[in-house]
Amino acid sequence: MQGVFYRKFVSQNAMKRQFQGYVKNLPNGTVEAVASLWDEDLSLFRKILEEGSPLSHIEDIEMTILEEDDLVYDGFEVRS
Repeated sequence: MQGVFYRKFVSQNAMKRQFQGYVKNLPNGTVEAVASLWDEDLSLFRKILEEGSPLSHIEDIEMTILEEDDLVYDGFEVRS
């Protein structure tokens, strides 16, 4: 969902927990979030994504494990 401060909410909450990654809107209206996490942080990150901002409506979350070498971030950012 776009236009409801979802990306800002995810980014702020991820930064509070010192997660590394990004969140961005995709052309099809969905949102992509990528994070480099320890296994024990995965459920907390999913909870942040599920909660979303007060105006957001989350229908589904799909998760994929990416290769570690692909994940090099400095902080957590909102991308366009």
